[in-house]
Amino acid sequence: MFRIRFHGRGGHGIKTAGHILGSALFDSGYEVQDAPIYGAERRGAPIFAYVRAAKTPIHERGVIRTPDLVVVADSTLIPVAAAGVLVGISDKTVVLIASRDKPEEWSQRLNLTGPVFTLPVHEAEDQAERPLVGAACAGAAARLIGVISRPALEKALTLELAAFGPAVIEENKSRALSAFDAMAAHEGCVKEGAVEPQEAPRWVDLGLEEPPVSAPAIFDGATSVEVRTGLWRMMRPVIDYDHCNRCAWICSTFCPDSAINVDGEGWPQVDYDHCKGCMICVAVCPHHAIAAVPEQGQTKAS
Repeated sequence: MFRIRFHGRGGHGIKTAGHILGSALFDSGYEVQDAPIYGAERRGAPIFAYVRAAKTPIHERGVIRTPDLVVVADSTLIPVAAAGVLVGISDKTVVLIASRDKPEEWSQRLNLTGPVFTLPVHEAEDQAERPLVGAACAGAAARLIGVISRPALEKALTLELAAFGPAVIEENKSRALSAFDAMAAHEGCVKEGAVEPQEAPRWVDLGLEEPPVSAPAIFDGATSVEVRTGLWRMMRPVIDYDHCNRCAWICSTFCPDSAINVDGEGWPQVDYDHCKGCMICVAVCPHHAIAAVPEQGQTKAS
């Protein structure tokens, strides 16, 4: 399985870079996961995206902790601990940094023993240029993985950028394909990591009970029973038993707090100690036998 992490800042097109690579891998016959992870949703804030790809169904979930490839679109994130750029890397992890500095310099600075490559992308001062960095990183990553053809990358770029119009597509294609070509000497250097064993879920087998036993009134001792949430109420539901048809399974089931019980004769009874006054029972009663009454002036017995 390939495990790739993209790191950058808001505005670099990191989410789109993950989508582009994921689409290209999918078009190349792989099962794929790709998703972004946000911190603060603002331009310039750290963001990362991850991509998993395998020829078999993918059962792993969550962030990638042992990446095969780490792509850094903004080198200023590397010393930021909260960005987690170097978390989980090993001597087998390939690191690609968008930087004009030489790979050897980065290997020395970070004391990395695994392969390090740099991509001298345009250091855009114009904010409109920044998303192009993500496309270039996706193109370089596609070549390093070694299983994505140039046509598959072009197709993914067209698909993922279709909403932005022909001009944006062509500019991103130009940057991505240039980066794809720039990494030709290192094609296929990213190797698939082993599939990590997944722990089987610890299922709890709950036996079935008859409806009279599995009633909707479920109270956890020392918590919901003791907290008198009825004090929150502004309106209270009052049942008109002259109109009630004793179809109590409706109001009692829809009550989100299990505050409507059913007595031995099938009549619904409101637990005013715990009814919060949401009035859902008023809305669902098919016979309109429950009215919403202002709480002010009411007593518990009323």
